[in-house]
Amino acid sequence: MILPPLSWGLSGTPDVSNSSVALQPIATHQFSKPIFLTASPDETNRLFVVEQDGRIRIIKKSTILSIPFLDISEKLSTGGERGLLGLAFHPNYSENGRFYVNYTRSEDRATVIAEYHVSSNLDQAAQRESILLVIPQPYGNHNGGMIAFGPDHYLYIGTGDGGAGGDPENYAQNRNELLGKFLRIDVDQQTPKNIPADNPFVKEPGRAEIFAWGLRNPWRFSFDRETGKLWAGDVGQNEWEEINVIQKGRNYGWRFKEGTHCFNPKIQCDTGSNLVDPVTEYAHSSGRCSVTGGYVYRGTKIPSLHGTYVFGDFCSGEIWGYRDGNTQRLRVTELRISSFGEDRDGELYVLGYGGEIFRIVGKAVEHAPEKDAPR
Repeated sequence: MILPPLSWGLSGTPDVSNSSVALQPIATHQFSKPIFLTASPDETNRLFVVEQDGRIRIIKKSTILSIPFLDISEKLSTGGERGLLGLAFHPNYSENGRFYVNYTRSEDRATVIAEYHVSSNLDQAAQRESILLVIPQPYGNHNGGMIAFGPDHYLYIGTGDGGAGGDPENYAQNRNELLGKFLRIDVDQQTPKNIPADNPFVKEPGRAEIFAWGLRNPWRFSFDRETGKLWAGDVGQNEWEEINVIQKGRNYGWRFKEGTHCFNPKIQCDTGSNLVDPVTEYAHSSGRCSVTGGYVYRGTKIPSLHGTYVFGDFCSGEIWGYRDGNTQRLRVTELRISSFGEDRDGELYVLGYGGEIFRIVGKAVEHAPEKDAPR
């Protein structure tokens, strides 16, 4: 049968006849719970893979190095949605060797944002840690996890609403809490508290670290390297998954709304609230359950994909592309899609939670087997 449109009430119908891209194997079952891939800003062309249990490993000239770049597994609370969840290299990493991680620590499950440095061996980090921010976590899930530097050289942090179901404490709408938010800090400024002067609540009531709010669990986000726009996949509750373009000082609706639909209260949920709707959303149908945010494609290998925001679903293994109001299914895979990644050239990768890493390529390149599309 033909699948329903990805976006209820939004334009675009998925391509169910042919896959638009192929997948080229980079590593198959050689990583443990890989949840992020990135490249350092230096000229070494290495790929760094974050394993949820606490290691960062390097792919160097198509070889997976046996010794991890960093191993902080002993510091972590892991299991479920906890663990080592994010990695961001400082924009001036080539000069200062600084990078940042997001993890849940063992003693209290709190989220920690910490700074590390590379050692004299470029393939290994020094173990000294400098903690920048600690965020208490009331429950064991919805930890967010992604961190990334924006074009402004500030560090952006996505936080979940603290967990459980339905945001029982309404953290996402509470501007005095750091949960359910996008945070923005200046890692190069020591006082006052690493806060950019133009953050929305520097001079208004609310936590000064907050950049935007009303998020449920922005597991993966990214900046378009051409336009600077901040794109985020926000994981939904029981019915709707959404993609947002995040702007400073805006409220993205949770828990008032799940996607464009009222959640709490069930009717008249956005009266006078100035809530920002997602640019696209999709329902929990055909095995879909949890959005995995991706990247706007700015590489050169797949010209037809240029300017397309590529994202996926953890449960269904579908890879989607959104551009100019239209959403199209690009491929169906067997992967539990945990993350997408981007290299220095803007080429994209997709990660499977079972240990798989593939490069997204054009159809002419040999690819991995795909799941049969639903009939």
